Amino acid sequence: MSREPVETAERPQVAVLFGCTDGRNGRQDELGELAGLAEAADVGVAGRMMQHLNRPVAATYIGSGKVTELKELVQSVGADLAIADMDLSPAQARNLTKKLGVRVVDRSELIMDIFARRARTAQAQVQVELAQLQYALPRLRGQWSHLDRYKGGGVGTRGPGEKQIETDRRLVQLRIRDLKQKLEVYERRTRLSLDGRRNTRKVALAGYTNTGKSTLFNALTGAKVTAANRLFATLDTRTRRWPMDGLEDVLLSDTVGFVRDLPHHLVASFHATLEEVIEADLILHVVDATDPDAASCIEAVREVMTEIGADSVSTLMIINKIDAVADTMQLQALLNSEQGALAISARTGEGLDELSRAVTSHFEGSSRRYRIDVPLERGRAMAALRELADVLESDATDEAMSYLISVSPRMVGRLRAWVRTEGLELTRS
Repeated sequence: MSREPVETAERPQVAVLFGCTDGRNGRQDELGELAGLAEAADVGVAGRMMQHLNRPVAATYIGSGKVTELKELVQSVGADLAIADMDLSPAQARNLTKKLGVRVVDRSELIMDIFARRARTAQAQVQVELAQLQYALPRLRGQWSHLDRYKGGGVGTRGPGEKQIETDRRLVQLRIRDLKQKLEVYERRTRLSLDGRRNTRKVALAGYTNTGKSTLFNALTGAKVTAANRLFATLDTRTRRWPMDGLEDVLLSDTVGFVRDLPHHLVASFHATLEEVIEADLILHVVDATDPDAASCIEAVREVMTEIGADSVSTLMIINKIDAVADTMQLQALLNSEQGALAISARTGEGLDELSRAVTSHFEGSSRRYRIDVPLERGRAMAALRELADVLESDATDEAMSYLISVSPRMVGRLRAWVRTEGLELTRS
């Protein structure tokens, strides 16, 4: 009698989390975010360990006593790996792996793994692979240490371990070069797309991951993009028209969320995706009102914005999820600390009308109006003017077209340079 094969589900990985603190970061749950990242990577959390440490230990980052304690914790819960809430050097990761008897993953590696799982478009996949390879390149040394006993001395006698490292490094470097070339193509496409929107008003949603940006994006544009309650649900920028009374051609972009200590390689690789934030006329910085560590999240986002060069873009603070706030005093303190912030609920729609009015007021107040006359025979100049400014009124005379135009502050310099080149005259209205 034959038996039917029984399908068995693969057992999910289980991890212990560990980290260090000097007690000055002010976060209420030191390893809460790391636990969320582990969950996003489909890893169960079986234990946690923190050490108060002013200076990391060179060999293992954490102290020798804590290494022993961590090993006992790993063995007692049957963990498959240990996840560090900080970046480890290649040597530290190797030393800890040997001492603990399980694989050790640091914060950057975990985040990149999540990005790799969530990447759906070809561009996102290229960006993630590039970041992973740049992270892995300095960690290749030591992967072939089991061949070290074969190494000899002198010319022509280098062992297979050293040769394998060189081969791996060369292959990785070639792949990195190919991926960078692919990303250049995507960046050119992004720039062309942004150039094609020069006459539109561009608004970008930015903020910490899982603050409800995609839910807000759907509520404002009527789109139906994925809005899941998990970290990094959105990796690819999506742009839709935002219908708004009194304003035409407003485009809203939903972008990838940030976290504190976002791996530098990821920020660099996702530069093409983050162009939507850099080139925006207005950024809506979305904050989770229910997060007890909202203040540190705001600071982390500002650090990333500075790193990508978006810190000079006008920003409006949006405090989201007010429908789920249990502590109204906490909400009020957050609003008091961020002047001009708006309280909304993307889920229920509360405050969205006020948000639309604030954005309309921003654009109407920041735009500058000018009058300019263009000779009738200058058809190309008329077309170019419409590329640089919004035409509010036009009136034809026997010799010229007289325009009343509105220009965003970002475009004023380009408009003035064009006017000088064309030999025309611009008058403030």
